Amino acid sequence: MASNLDYLNPDLQPLVEKVEAYLAAKEDLRKLTIAERNEPTHDANVAASAAAFEQRPPTGSFDQHADELALQHQDAQEAIDRLSQDIIGLLPTRNEWVKVNLGYGPSRVGAWSVPNTQNPDIEHYEVRVVM
Repeated sequence: MASNLDYLNPDLQPLVEKVEAYLAAKEDLRKLTIAERNEPTHDANVAASAAAFEQRPPTGSFDQHADELALQHQDAQEAIDRLSQDIIGLLPTRNEWVKVNLGYGPSRVGAWSVPNTQNPDIEHYEVRVVM
């Protein structure tokens, strides 16, 4: 019975915090991806609003929304990559599930080896989370 409660071990708290940050970063990336897909609609709405009021943009101004989205997307991807490496470093094993407490009862996190297309000699791991 004690093995079923291993996920409550306080030694796993740093791993839990990294996994929670990783899940939040994945959600941010998902939202940014949707925003980037909707960028043409956003631009059309801005143009329609400007045409309705017969306003011209100030001299020297340009639309920065797409650039801001691209930078946010890059930052989110870098955060996910960094958090993945941190999680992999905190996991005691590879290719096995580790039970953690994400607030929903026992959840599982693990690092699984996947084929490395760029350099087959180096192992590449992918973080997976099951809630």
